[in-house]
Parts: sequence; structure tokens; C-alpha cells
Amino acid sequence: MPKRPLVAIVDDDESIRDTTKDLLESAGLAAVTFASAAGLLKSRRLKSISCLVADMRMPEMTGLDLHQHLVASNHAIPTILMTAYPEERARAQAFKSNVVCYLAKPFAADELLACIRCAMHSRRGNAD
Repeated sequence: MPKRPLVAIVDDDESIRDTTKDLLESAGLAAVTFASAAGLLKSRRLKSISCLVADMRMPEMTGLDLHQHLVASNHAIPTILMTAYPEERARAQAFKSNVVCYLAKPFAADELLACIRCAMHSRRGNAD
């Protein structure tokens, strides 16, 4: 049986982490959660993550900062950012940094799953 891609969810809101994880697992994806960017960066599972779903606004390191840090340290992971405070400037900066999707909360489950499919496709494309 092939190994399922692992999606990391990073959000300081426990209910968002749990709800998102449940959604992804019900869609057949493997998911792991972290309460902070630092938690993900310290994780032994970092290299096995296929897609990152991160909140824009978190204490200490934003989702965009986390994405940029991973890229700079040669651990680029296709990233989906989500936010309850969508701002055009932040959205533009995210896409300039090659984020796959920028979702405004609340969003439909199908929107997130479509973004994850897109992220997985971009990851496979980069592996060629």
C-alpha cells in the first residue's frame, strides 16, 4: 500500500487544527498538527511533509514567515496560507513568495482540498 502524503497543519487555534485535521483525514490524507511554527521546525517529521497549511497570524512567526524560512533553508514545502484577516497586501506578498493558495476564513472544505491537490501536483512537478 503506498504511503499517504503527509500534510502539516500549523495554527495557534486548537479548534482550527483539530477541525482541519479531521477534514483532511476524512478525505484520505495523513495529517499532523503543530501549535506553532517553532513546533514544526523542531519536528523530526519535517522532511516527510508534502504540504503545509499554516495560519497567517500566529505569535512569534507568521505562516508567511514560516514558508519563507523553509524556502531559505532548502526545505521548501508547497504552502497554503489561511487567515481570518485577509489583506490584499499580504495576499500579494504570499503569492510573490510562491505560496500555492491564500484562503480567507471561513472557507469551504472543497476549497482547501482543491488547494492541497494543487500543492501535491506542484510538489510532484518539482520532483521531476
